Amino acid sequence: MGGWSEILFREFVLNQAEVVVVGAGPVGLTLAMRLGLKGVRVLLVEANQTIEQDLRASTFHPPTLDLFDEQGITAELISAGLIAPTWQVRNHPAHEYAEFDLSILKDHTAHPYRLQCEQWRLSEFLKNFIETHLHTVKIAMGVRVEGLTQSPNGVLVNTQRHDGVAETWSCQYLVGCDGAKSVVRKNMALEFEGQTFPETTILAATDFPFHNYLPHLSFINYCWSPEGTFSLLRLKHLWRVSLYPSLNESIDEAVQEKSVRSKLSLIAPECEHANILEVRPYRIHQRVVKQYVVGRLILAGDAAHINSPSGGMGMNGGVHDAFNLGDKLARVLAGESRELLDLYERQRRPIAIKHVIEQSAKNRARMQEKDVEKRQQTLQNLQAVSRDPARALEYLLETSMISGLRESLKQT
Repeated sequence: MGGWSEILFREFVLNQAEVVVVGAGPVGLTLAMRLGLKGVRVLLVEANQTIEQDLRASTFHPPTLDLFDEQGITAELISAGLIAPTWQVRNHPAHEYAEFDLSILKDHTAHPYRLQCEQWRLSEFLKNFIETHLHTVKIAMGVRVEGLTQSPNGVLVNTQRHDGVAETWSCQYLVGCDGAKSVVRKNMALEFEGQTFPETTILAATDFPFHNYLPHLSFINYCWSPEGTFSLLRLKHLWRVSLYPSLNESIDEAVQEKSVRSKLSLIAPECEHANILEVRPYRIHQRVVKQYVVGRLILAGDAAHINSPSGGMGMNGGVHDAFNLGDKLARVLAGESRELLDLYERQRRPIAIKHVIEQSAKNRARMQEKDVEKRQQTLQNLQAVSRDPARALEYLLETSMISGLRESLKQT
């Protein structure tokens, strides 16, 4: 039961939570922390019994690091991760590239760089902080939401624990931070409108040191090649490589070690015998719900919007949702108008569309370009932007999610 006794668990339920948060990923844990810091009684439920340490997001943008600074979470992330002062778009194997130096953001953020660190580490740091410092927040792992009912006065949540015991909990508000397949969203009867792109990405992790073989390589690289496209993202102890199936190759064939190794060898022949630590296929979706708030039910993060991972905006955007919602929901529970929840939707939904979904779609479209001449023209345009301080600043404010976060706060 998340490290707390059965007696305390039942006392907490009988006393009722003010807020139930569903999903103990970065978004749900961030929201629980923000509410807990305001003294709100929160019950956070997660279907998995542990925080899964799988390959997911790994890029933290400057404003996200700024937001986590106060509680010391950013310092923990920096210790566990790798500071990336630049990122590149590369033409492989010619080693031509456009490089963007994030130090130009120094007057706009306390963290003028990207940080490369596994998403699950953030979840663990947040969970530890909550359990150590926030006595009004309780985390229940291995608890699955089976159904929920809202009334004008509150929400009843039907759940089942991993040991098969059914529970019914009550709260004033329930927030779904339970990802793209959100049970909460389905119970809200909201369509997840958008599209699924035709290609499947093959994500591979390896400890092969690409930086020793590819000249002038950054820690974050989006690359064209004669065979298509790939990305190279460096973490502290490994490289994450995004690959794609070859023409007429099935997904089952593409995830086999022989196929992955063959594709890695096209990037650097020396990695023919590299250790392949993990392989995971995934589809790319672009979707957003029409409403974030329905009565006392609220959505945040991937439960409300999902996008192409190109540019590393999905997890960051969800964390920004959680900071925005946490402060407003605490104020509502303290007696302020529920119109603050409508403001949350007005501030965050347009940003998800304009600055997250549309920007990541542009990033994806750029890298999916197959015409060699168009690639070269795009590369030259990016090189010109990177050399012009004013244009580079504007471009990096957008791609680093600073502009989007600022714009959201202007909406009233």
